[in-house]
Amino acid sequence: MTKKSPNITNKLYSCSAVFAVLLIWQFITGAGIVDAFLLPSPLGVAKAFFTEFPALMGHSLTTLSEAFIGLGLGVFLGFFMALIMDRFEILYQAFYPLVILTQTVPTVAIAPLLVLWFGYEMAPKIILIVITTFFPITIGLLTGFRSADPDAISLLRAMGAGQGQIFFYIKLPGALGQFFSGLRISASYAVVGAVISEWLGGFGGLGVYMTRVKKAFSFDKMFAVIFLVSAISLLLMNGVELLQKFCMPWNRRE
Repeated sequence: MTKKSPNITNKLYSCSAVFAVLLIWQFITGAGIVDAFLLPSPLGVAKAFFTEFPALMGHSLTTLSEAFIGLGLGVFLGFFMALIMDRFEILYQAFYPLVILTQTVPTVAIAPLLVLWFGYEMAPKIILIVITTFFPITIGLLTGFRSADPDAISLLRAMGAGQGQIFFYIKLPGALGQFFSGLRISASYAVVGAVISEWLGGFGGLGVYMTRVKKAFSFDKMFAVIFLVSAISLLLMNGVELLQKFCMPWNRRE
């Protein structure tokens, strides 16, 4: 029981801090210090959320579909890039600067071009999500692969192990920690990337919904979407954490 108490205490601190921020926010808006059309109250945001709940859920399905497809392709591309760059040094020297270069261009600058090239359907949104999610996966896995214990690799080679056996018994298990760290980041990037791409055009999704309510100056609904996107990102990150515990049972704490 004593080992679990710090985690419970930390959660209480976090919940207390969030509750305090909401109270201060409600006081500022309720007292008229900030006009409601500039900053809606938390109660107003909650009311807008429940009023627009069916519409929000419908748009969430579109955004999540884009996020999951893009994240899946990003994980596949990141794994493939890390694998070939670890296996072939010449490819590492050639591709690593290009991988870094993809993250120096702002997504808001790429998104309009993707919409222009691929239209307003799901394709440009998925491409943007892949661009933003494959980088943490690639870097995390590549770091894990290249930090494998050289003595363990030499031992397996002395025992007659091939490259595939070295990969599955040494490199891959040792890189799982970095992989899941990158996956947590990519999971949050996937939802945010989907919303950003939907801002620039589309027929559905939380980003499209945000642009519509912004034009109507319904800022309470905009804040409702912001909180929903944050909640979805947190749920995805917690899901990745549960998946990590399942795939890495040796790291479970008693």
